[in-house]
Amino acid sequence: MLAQGLPLDVPWTYAALAERGDVPLSTLHHRDHGRLREELAQSQQYLTPEEEKAIVKFLLLMSNLRHPVRIKFIRSLAFCVARHRSTNKPIKPPDKNWPRAFKKRHPELKSEAS
Repeated sequence: MLAQGLPLDVPWTYAALAERGDVPLSTLHHRDHGRLREELAQSQQYLTPEEEKAIVKFLLLMSNLRHPVRIKFIRSLAFCVARHRSTNKPIKPPDKNWPRAFKKRHPELKSEAS
């Protein structure tokens, strides 16, 4: 919608663009100011990209040493990593679906059926 624009008789506003394109006003504003979906997704993730890389590296190392980590323990591992951040607010553990989403984001991790 930002690229298409509006007819000349309609003033250029985010509200007019949102109404014409059936797009949320906040989406247009964020896109116009350079905020992308990936950035939003990363800001909402439980761990930072660097923390996730560290966990992936650890999991691959453990697998190479023939001591694979069970998926149910990855959640606890993420909680331990998050607690080591220096923040003033208490850290909550990741939700129960977090390990599945983590695995989706990191296809290099393979699960083996026992």
